[in-house]
Amino acid sequence: MKTPEQCNNIDEIRFQIDTLDKQVINLLGQRFGYVKAASKFKTSETSVRAPERFEAMLEQRKAWAEDAGLSPEAIEKMYRDLVNYFIEEEIKNWQNQDDC
Repeated sequence: MKTPEQCNNIDEIRFQIDTLDKQVINLLGQRFGYVKAASKFKTSETSVRAPERFEAMLEQRKAWAEDAGLSPEAIEKMYRDLVNYFIEEEIKNWQNQDDC
């Protein structure tokens, strides 16, 4: 990996961004694995949704974003969308456990 300052042209910058995006997506895939595994420990759809935990998580991510010099609002929107998707998938996984 090169730092942004080490890049000599737009192609190098795009390559570095693509490399980082692939790593981010792979990490999100790992996160999703934990989400699915968590469904084993949930006792109801409400416990899957965990609205208090969801809001607390968003506040923490916003603080982390601010510490990193990013927009807390943009990070909140991104995580809200991502985690809502994960919750729906976790609910499916949780419901399928009852079918076994």
